Amino acid sequence: MPPHEQPDPLLAALRHSALIGHGARILVAFSAGPDSTALLLGLRELGHDIVAAHYDHALQPGSESAAAYAGRLCASHGIPFRSERRTVPLPRGSVQAGARRLRYDFLARCADDLGVSTIALGHTADDLVEGAVLHLLRGCGIAGLRGMPAARDRFVRPLLDVWRADVAAYLQRRGVTALEDPANSKVSYRRVSVRRELLPALERGRPGITRRFHAAATKAAEIQSSIESLASAAGGGDTLPAAALRSLPEPIAAETLRGLYRRAGGPDPSLGRAHIAAMLRILRGGRGGRGLDLPAGLRFRLVDSQVQVVPRVTEAMEASLQVDRCSGCESRDAAHLRSGLDLRIGFRRPGLRMRPARGAGTRKLQDIFVDAKVPREDRDAWPLVFAGERLAWVPGLAVDADLQSPPGEPSLHVTVTRILAARKDAERPMLESPDSPPGEPS
Repeated sequence: MPPHEQPDPLLAALRHSALIGHGARILVAFSAGPDSTALLLGLRELGHDIVAAHYDHALQPGSESAAAYAGRLCASHGIPFRSERRTVPLPRGSVQAGARRLRYDFLARCADDLGVSTIALGHTADDLVEGAVLHLLRGCGIAGLRGMPAARDRFVRPLLDVWRADVAAYLQRRGVTALEDPANSKVSYRRVSVRRELLPALERGRPGITRRFHAAATKAAEIQSSIESLASAAGGGDTLPAAALRSLPEPIAAETLRGLYRRAGGPDPSLGRAHIAAMLRILRGGRGGRGLDLPAGLRFRLVDSQVQVVPRVTEAMEASLQVDRCSGCESRDAAHLRSGLDLRIGFRRPGLRMRPARGAGTRKLQDIFVDAKVPREDRDAWPLVFAGERLAWVPGLAVDADLQSPPGEPSLHVTVTRILAARKDAERPMLESPDSPPGEPS
């Protein structure tokens, strides 16, 4: 390079990026727009093994011509090319969010087919600033202030320190023409409005503010990375101890809860600040058994001293009742009730009460469930044993003192088996709590 020439900012960013592994194949999300075109050609210029993947959202008339152009450009540079046109309805919600979800699904499928572990996206420093401003307008914390993460799972963004002006200069020097997405001119889209109206107005009033936003977002990304590392060290798995979470600083506890949600199958990003705030309130106090509905059909709940995220709808259950004669045994899988009772299976309804063995007075079924820390969403599916209309046994929790057979006397040996309606082979008896004597509430 002659002494007067400066290194190309785009190539320098790619050459020194820790996000791009050398020697491994890279899938490039290629829209044929300027940013993704520069990313694609820059990676090829540096000798990386790449494949281009183009998703046609079919939202604009003539969008198939962009796919054809992308294919021709790749062919002219000897770059393997994959493409797909949308044939399914957009997911519910905003058009942009739905289109993004389908595009990312397509990219993930391509990566799976090719055995690729890195998917490169062409977001630039301008995109980073726009994202940070959008999040600030909505109200956000540190994670939102960073604009967008440089890496999430297989997706990486190696151009977050490269500006659009650098991209345009790179393409101009190489005589490459990229396509412009017509959607980028629609100021009805909030991101386009920030790009074309808000940020230029701020820059006129405070020259250099765009780069100061970028510096703040970069610092926020560093802080968020530290928080995520501490949250990862705080615990993994499907269940976490509530006491340990309460002892964490709030930002780390919040990130730990996000991780718990993701491990349960929740999409990322999906949880809003209101969700996290409500989860933290439940975590901080009160009795167990409380919960909160979350996006993607999941539920956060505090049960006993543990927090967990589980499917919101309890799987359909069937219950079977077996009654045998017994001369007196010590089985903890069964209740021993007086002979001659007409027993049946039933489920919770308002007003049910019983007088638990070894207890004092009568108690509401609701209170028995609460004391046993049975999650609210499990209570309606909990099979109960009735003698006529009287509640005789809450399997695993309590037996009625007046209907329980005295120890050692002939009795009815009663067991209840719950069966997953979708899987008849998945059976388990309703066991007594191992921490409680038979027939006593746990």
